[in-house]
Amino acid sequence: MNSQIVEAARGWIGTPYVHQMSVKGAGCDCLGLLRGIWREVLGGEPADVPPYTADWSEPGRDEVLWRAACRYLVVKPLTQAATGDVLLFRMRRGAVAKHLGIQSIFGDTPAFIHAYSGHAVTESPLSTPWQRRIAARFEFPQEKN
Repeated sequence: MNSQIVEAARGWIGTPYVHQMSVKGAGCDCLGLLRGIWREVLGGEPADVPPYTADWSEPGRDEVLWRAACRYLVVKPLTQAATGDVLLFRMRRGAVAKHLGIQSIFGDTPAFIHAYSGHAVTESPLSTPWQRRIAARFEFPQEKN
């Protein structure tokens, strides 16, 4: 299934960044990208997504995105990297984790696919600065929860 995840994610490359959207080719944010991949690979989404702000409850230090990921995805040890993994990033030390991506390449030249403000969905090197920001690693369930 990991190759299906990466193939689906690559199909979103070039989709413009649009906060709270999840429509291939029209717009998505990092969560919208994961939602779209879920629909393509697993079928209907497991839950409705309520409106959310770009700060992901950062002022209140509430790990909303992390809790949701733990509920719908399978938690993996950080050290067990594989293609197709969902990566949750903490963009600043001490901040809430609020960015998601899909690991597309594993090994000597790792990469990930993500959508972030000001950019379209893109495949980026999973460079050392990005690797340091990984707060958690998940995989999609084999079937819907």
